[in-house]
Amino acid sequence: MPDSFKTIGFEVRQQVATLTLDNPSKRNMIDQVMRAELADVVRRVRRDRDIRAMVITGAGGHFCAGGDLRAIATVGLDNHGWRNRLHDVHDWLRELITLDRPVIAAIDGAAAGAGFSLALCADFILATPRARFCMSFIKVGLAPDFGSYYTLPRVVGVQRAKEIMMSARDIDGAEALQLGIAMELHEPDRVLERAQALAASFVNASPAALSLIKRTLAAPLHDLATLMELEASGQAVAVGTTEHRTAVKRFLDKEPALFQWPARAE
Repeated sequence: MPDSFKTIGFEVRQQVATLTLDNPSKRNMIDQVMRAELADVVRRVRRDRDIRAMVITGAGGHFCAGGDLRAIATVGLDNHGWRNRLHDVHDWLRELITLDRPVIAAIDGAAAGAGFSLALCADFILATPRARFCMSFIKVGLAPDFGSYYTLPRVVGVQRAKEIMMSARDIDGAEALQLGIAMELHEPDRVLERAQALAASFVNASPAALSLIKRTLAAPLHDLATLMELEASGQAVAVGTTEHRTAVKRFLDKEPALFQWPARAE
C-alpha cells in the first residue's frame, strides 16, 4: 500500500486495521480524492487475510460531514455521468458492507449525509454524546446515497428510516443509542480505544463463523424454511473448521476460551 494518503490515515496493529478519515479542515468531507483512497483501502483489507477486524473513525472531532457540495456543484456531470459515478462508489461500498470480518465505527461529532451512510456500513457503531447523525441529503435537494437505502432500514425499520431521511433532523448520541443506530455511548477520549478493544476481541474468533453470521444476516429477509436451510449449510461449514475443534478441546480441557468478547467497557 502507498506510504501515505492525502485524506485518510491507515494502520494495522495486531491484526486490527484502523482507517481514519483525516481532512479535518473540511470536517472530513468525502471528496474525489478521499473516495479513491477509501476504495483502495477497502479492497486491500479484503485481500489481506491477516486483518481480522477493522475500525473506521474520523480525525479532528468529527467523523464525516458528508459529500463535498462545492465539488458536486462544479463537476458538470449529466444524468448518465452521475449514475456511473455512483456505480463506481457502490462497487467498493458493497465490498465494505459485505466484508467477511467485523467492522466497527467510532463516531464523534458530525456524521452527516454520506458520512452517516458510511458509518452505517459498519457492523457496530460506537458514538459519543456529542455525535450528530443526520441524513442531510434532502436539505440540498438530493436523495440519500452511499448505500443508506439498504443499511438504515435494517437498523431502525422502514417507518423510522423514512422519518430520518425525510426530516433530515439531527440525532444526537443519546437518541442514536435509543434507536439502535449506536450500540454503545462513550466519552470522546474513550470511544476509539473502546472500538479498537472490541475489534481486537475478534482476532481469536473463528473467521468462518464470523463470515457465515455476516453473510446470512445480510441476505434479504426469507421465509422460515429458507433461513433454516441457510443455517444448516452454514453450520456444516463451521463444524469442520480448526477453530471449532480447538474451542471444543479447550472447553473439555477446562481451559479459557480463546475468543472473549469484552461485553463491558473497562
